[in-house]
Amino acid sequence: MHFGTQLFGGGILMAATILVMAVVRAAVPGGYAGRPFQDAVHRAGIPTIPGQIQCALYDLGGEGVAYHDTDTTNNGSGRLNLEKGHQRAHASEYVWQFRRDEGVDLSFVKDWADLNHTNQVTPHVNQFYIGWTENGEWCRYTVQVQRPGVYRIRCLYAYQTNAVAFDVNGKRAAECRLPAATPSYHHWNLAEIGTVEFPEAGIQVLTFHYGKGNNFAYFEFEPVEQSRPSP
Repeated sequence: MHFGTQLFGGGILMAATILVMAVVRAAVPGGYAGRPFQDAVHRAGIPTIPGQIQCALYDLGGEGVAYHDTDTTNNGSGRLNLEKGHQRAHASEYVWQFRRDEGVDLSFVKDWADLNHTNQVTPHVNQFYIGWTENGEWCRYTVQVQRPGVYRIRCLYAYQTNAVAFDVNGKRAAECRLPAATPSYHHWNLAEIGTVEFPEAGIQVLTFHYGKGNNFAYFEFEPVEQSRPSP
């Protein structure tokens, strides 16, 4: 993890960051060794639920801890986006090569690939996403659940109507399905895919399981309001 002490105010903030990471590790169930993603651009730290989880901001920790990918090459940031034609002027080197040395295959929404046609829901330019997906792959996210309960999940995705799943602290918590196919990997839709229950508040480990045939940009978690019984 690189924090760039010049940008963040030197040793004081670095010490505070180390303390926060220690608290997170102590609180996460099961001795999980991963840690929330953070760099000089993405500085927010642990994402909260309810809220949005960016798929590309999976935890730090590497293969078998924070993610599982079927090969060690990042086929987007570490291969395709090294080609000049894919280094779009609306992005930057940071975007082109985001997490290039990790196995999860990442890319970004491009003007000529994703935004030159009508989408069911149009993503923002430079939106990061997981692509080149294969069966059996997964990513983990340390999240801060503000209150326990059932949450509705919406996903910005592309292509096939596949099943996906979520674990909470290592236990299967949701079986979901992408509801409608899009014409290609670069045609996008934002839709509800199912629900997940977080039995308690606090720091949790959310594992996203996926298979071949989709691109995934982000998830939105919204509480399902339970109806109250009549007096």
